[in-house]
Amino acid sequence: MSADDERLHRAFLARVIEPGDEVCGRWLREVGAGEVVRRLVRGGEQLAGVTDKRWAGLRARAERADPERDLAVASDAGMRFVCPGDSEWPAQLDDLGDARPTGLWVRGRPSLRIWALRSVAVVGARACTEYGAHMAATLGTGLAERGWVVVSGGAYGVDGATHRGALGAGGATVAVLACGVDRPYPRGHTQLITRIAEQGLVVGELPPGDHPTPSRFILRNRVIAALTRGTVVVEAAYRSGALVTARAAQRLGRFTMGVPGPATSSLSAGVHELLRGDAVLVTDAAEVTELVGDMGDLAPERRGPVLPRDLLDPAAERVLAALPAQGTVSSEEIARGAGTTGDDAVARLYELRSLGFVERHGDSWKLTRQATISVGVDRERC
Repeated sequence: MSADDERLHRAFLARVIEPGDEVCGRWLREVGAGEVVRRLVRGGEQLAGVTDKRWAGLRARAERADPERDLAVASDAGMRFVCPGDSEWPAQLDDLGDARPTGLWVRGRPSLRIWALRSVAVVGARACTEYGAHMAATLGTGLAERGWVVVSGGAYGVDGATHRGALGAGGATVAVLACGVDRPYPRGHTQLITRIAEQGLVVGELPPGDHPTPSRFILRNRVIAALTRGTVVVEAAYRSGALVTARAAQRLGRFTMGVPGPATSSLSAGVHELLRGDAVLVTDAAEVTELVGDMGDLAPERRGPVLPRDLLDPAAERVLAALPAQGTVSSEEIARGAGTTGDDAVARLYELRSLGFVERHGDSWKLTRQATISVGVDRERC
C-alpha cells in the first residue's frame, strides 16, 4: 500500500473512530488501516471486540466519511494530516500503544516531530486565580527563553496564560485541541489560537469542522502527556482534566511536576495531592528544565540572604551569641556563656567591636543597635 493510500485510509478513520479507541487501535495494528476501511465500507466480516450495535454505529459513520474532502478542506485552511510512519510523526506518541492517534491534523509551519523533541506541557485550571495565571505565564516565558517548546491545550485560564507567556517571549508553543484545528475552541481564544498557528503549531486528532465534547477533552490530554518530556500542573482541583494529563504522563514514564499553592485553596488541592505522590515540586522554569533537560542543566542554588554574622569565625560567633539582646554584661559572664576563657572572650570582643557588632561600656559590653537587629532575625529563624 502506498503512503498516499495509507494517509487516505487514516483520514477516513479519523472521521469514523473516536480518539483513544483502543479496540480500533488494535484493529489498525493487527490488520491495517486499509482492511479496517474495507470492512466498514463494503460490509465485510465484523471485526472482533465490538457488539453488533457498535459495529452498526461505526458503519453508519463510515457512510458519511469523505476523506478526500477532509484533506482538501485541510489543505485550503493551511493544515496537513500527519500519520504514523511519516517523517514528521513524533515517535513518542507510539508509547500510547493501541490508544495512539490514528493521525494528527497540524496547522502551522514548523515540524511537529522536531518541536516535540524538546517540549514541556504546562496545564491547569480553567478558572484559575491571578496567582495561577501569573505562575503559568512566568513558566511559559521562562521555558521559551531557555529554548523549550511549551505545549498546552489552548483553553481559558492556565492554558491561555502559558501560551501567551511563550508567545510574548518570542518562543515556540503548541496548542493541542479537542476539536477540528480549523475551528478554534473556545471561541474567545480564536485570536490567540490563530496567533499560535502563525508563530507555532495547532494540533488535533479530530478532522476539519469537528466539535469538542467532554470525553474528547479528556482523551486529548493523553496526547499532551505523550508528546512532551514532562507535564507541569499549575492549579488543579481534585476533579480536573489537568490531573488526567499528569497521571497519563506518569503512566508513560514522563516527568510529572506541580507548582504549589496555598494550602487553603481548593484549586491547588489536586496539585498538592500529586506532590504527595511521585510528582516533583517546581517553582520556576529553571527547576523544570533541571528535571527534564540535559545533564548539567542545573537550577541555581537557592538560599536566603547572607547576613554579616554568617561570615564570623565560629568562636567569635559563640561569643556574640553569649551577649543578651538588651543591657550590658561583663566579659567574665560572656566567657562563661560562650564556654571559653576570659582572655579569649576579651580578644573576641575586641574583634567584634572592630566589626561593629559590640561596644564597650566601662568594664561591660553590649550589642550595638545593628547587631541587635541581626541577632533578633537569627533567633526568629530558630
